[in-house]
Amino acid sequence: MTSDRVMFENRTSAGRRLGARLAQMALEAPVVLALPRGGVPVGFEIARAIGAPLDVLLVRKIGVPWQPELAAGAVVDGERADIVVNDEVVAEAGLSQHDIERIAARELAEIERRRVAYVADRPAVPVAGRTAIVVDDGVATGATVRAALVALKRRKPKSIVLAIPVAPASTLAALEPLVDDIVCLETPPFFYAIGAYYADFGQLSDEVVVRLLREAAADSRDNTR
Repeated sequence: MTSDRVMFENRTSAGRRLGARLAQMALEAPVVLALPRGGVPVGFEIARAIGAPLDVLLVRKIGVPWQPELAAGAVVDGERADIVVNDEVVAEAGLSQHDIERIAARELAEIERRRVAYVADRPAVPVAGRTAIVVDDGVATGATVRAALVALKRRKPKSIVLAIPVAPASTLAALEPLVDDIVCLETPPFFYAIGAYYADFGQLSDEVVVRLLREAAADSRDNTR
């Protein structure tokens, strides 16, 4: 039996709904930046709906060693690697700068693996002076997205729009100062895991991500002809 919490059939349908909303907005020179893996199918549909290029925003959580789900920060790879630290968690956990750098180095290695797998030698889509639309398949605590937004600001987009299918209202309120606009389809009053709001929330493979990025790149080339 389908849970009454389910709001989306899958990531594709969520992306189409978001794309329809964003298509009604006046977005200047938009570029869609998806957090892999789950954000890519959502971002693919948004990019197609608004005729924008799609790229990935590679970010990895820096977890507290004995409690990996607790984010002490995150590392974001763009034109250069950025480490964003949650000072409160770092202080409470007693982590040193060396601890953060050691964990970040491990996560950067995974980012590099994904970068090579996903985009190979394809140049990054320029962000400076454009409307950057940051996309994921949902947000819970917002720690990873927060790091991505902080790092993205350093790339000087004209504006930042956070586009997500589902998130708790409290998390959106905390992220609001980092963006120019938020488009969120659902804000359940009692938030469960993101997957609880999808009928199909299966694990995505690197191969699916690569295929969608290639299709989006082909669409973008067609749109410029």
